[in-house]
Amino acid sequence: GAMMDNRFATALVIACVLSLISTIYMAASIGTDFWYEYHTLSPAENVSEAGRSVWEEFVSKDADEKTYTDALFRCNGTVGLWRRCITVPKNSHWYSPPETDMTTNCISFSLSDQFVEKYIEPGNHNSGTDLNRTYLWRLQFLLPFVSIGLMCFGALIGLCACACRSLYPAIATGVLHLLAGLCTLGLVGCYVAGIELLHRKLPLPEDVRGEFGWSFCLACVSAPLQFMAAALFIWAARTNRKEFTLLKAYRVA
Repeated sequence: GAMMDNRFATALVIACVLSLISTIYMAASIGTDFWYEYHTLSPAENVSEAGRSVWEEFVSKDADEKTYTDALFRCNGTVGLWRRCITVPKNSHWYSPPETDMTTNCISFSLSDQFVEKYIEPGNHNSGTDLNRTYLWRLQFLLPFVSIGLMCFGALIGLCACACRSLYPAIATGVLHLLAGLCTLGLVGCYVAGIELLHRKLPLPEDVRGEFGWSFCLACVSAPLQFMAAALFIWAARTNRKEFTLLKAYRVA
């Protein structure tokens, strides 16, 4: 008995650690701005005089998707799920030496930005709604919260299970982690598809390179951790249940 209990205890401890790490990764990934990065290889010489106007367009309430994407292309932009950032010269005087200090400024997507329709031609609202991109964007905004919510709910059930000294709820915790992992995979898929479709509409300029950033990688790592935790929770609960039944049969005999 004791030997077996150690095996379950170990499996459950590892599952809890994996669950915790993946929750931290998800939270960090939602909160940071490096889901996608643009590297502008030849920064525009005119960026210093245009810097102010680019910045004003970028932050304005009615910056449409095309406006801010162009700014991201031109100014080493980075994008998160919640914010978009560009790097512009600090002092936008009309005269400034070429080696100006650069500063990174960010603006948050408002809630209405997250749910606003995307157009078939970005920036042209007469071109009709692009349903695919609209829903991909909404999903990539909602899924991470669903994923974290499922894991926290799983953790609560797990805590109750510890309090009741019962392993049965570990199956529920495992299933919730499995669903959380699927949500995280869905989020990663939606994000990649959304970026692909956007770049088909607004191709990257010659001198701009785009790549997925480390915030995106955190979400990618989070999914397998959630699946591993789920597998461990479910394994521990099922195997333990089997042994428990055997033990009872043996006692009765």
